[in-house]
Amino acid sequence: MRVLIVLTYYRPHTSGLTIYAERLACALAQRGHQVTILTSRYDRRLPAEEQLDGVRVVRAPVAFRISKGVIMPTFGFLAWKLAREADVISLHLPQFDAAGVALRGRLLHKPTVLTYHCDLQLPPGFFNRVVNQVVHWMNRLAAKFAHRIVAYTQDFADNSPYLSRFSEKLRVIPPPVTLPTAGPSGVAAFAKMHNPAGQQPIIGMAARFAAEKGVGVLLEAFPQVLERYPNARILYAGQYQDVLGEQAYAQQLDPLIRRYEQTGQWKFLGVLTPLQMSAFYPNLDVLVVPSLNSTESFGLVQVEAMLNGVPCVASDLPGVRQPVRMTGMGEIAPVGDASGLAAALLQVLEHRADYARPKDEIAAMFAPEQTAAAYEQLFDEIGKQQA
Repeated sequence: MRVLIVLTYYRPHTSGLTIYAERLACALAQRGHQVTILTSRYDRRLPAEEQLDGVRVVRAPVAFRISKGVIMPTFGFLAWKLAREADVISLHLPQFDAAGVALRGRLLHKPTVLTYHCDLQLPPGFFNRVVNQVVHWMNRLAAKFAHRIVAYTQDFADNSPYLSRFSEKLRVIPPPVTLPTAGPSGVAAFAKMHNPAGQQPIIGMAARFAAEKGVGVLLEAFPQVLERYPNARILYAGQYQDVLGEQAYAQQLDPLIRRYEQTGQWKFLGVLTPLQMSAFYPNLDVLVVPSLNSTESFGLVQVEAMLNGVPCVASDLPGVRQPVRMTGMGEIAPVGDASGLAAALLQVLEHRADYARPKDEIAAMFAPEQTAAAYEQLFDEIGKQQA
């Protein structure tokens, strides 16, 4: 089967959406399918076309940016060409260009599946509000043209104004989660580099430095944790410098973070490779996902942490609370409530052994091959209905 996967950003860009698409693409390729990614050449240093892990990646040139989006004049031409070559089309939203690709899938009678990862909420401002509305309208149009819509969880789907409009097309497929193994030496080397003083406990966070990720809530909750654990430390993995649209937020929190950096209680790690992430998690006592809104619909990092035996504290948001509910490995905290977040962190830190679960059970729930097989079944189902 020739699979065309379309999304705005792909490797080396790092986000939950791109990681999901990469894992899905690789799993489908490993199952014998010909997989092509159509995405943006958001960085001119990237090649226009290349092979990555058995997947063909085609990048459309970017003429200019609008907020966090990109304008690609040749995208339509490439979409037609690659859609004609494909047997099935997989679209990943939010994405401005998805409606046009979904329409091509309809016109060409190609099974077209839309995966809805999260809502789009740009930073405040009149222009960004206009962009938000345009993208929302294009997303709704894409859903009308698509044959099926995939959501990570029923919980998020039930609470999503977008997905509830198209419940008759909905299919829930758990996301693919996998990581390489760093091994004891890799874990020890990571600890020596990033926690040489052996401070405990270690609270981890893995996300872009953005307002909706709830970094400020964690900072507000941290003093309450320090009252019980004066040597506690936060390791922050993910992009934290020059995050598009988040400069004002970073400046607002910078003085407090600098204070914690000076005392050794906060460390930015930057963007880590998958192998580095697999060494990061075992060095944590708890991972926190304090997200504030529906731009977060699950939090793949929770499952990655759980696969390494690390419990999580997650916001009580639709979808985001599901990894803890499904596995029992952690606690759920009230959204945007620093005291509630601190209480949940302390509960986990003081009773960590109570949250242990067998790794094999977690891995079986989110195996990439299972996700790929579910997509195969869905494409086959649509094909039979069209025949």
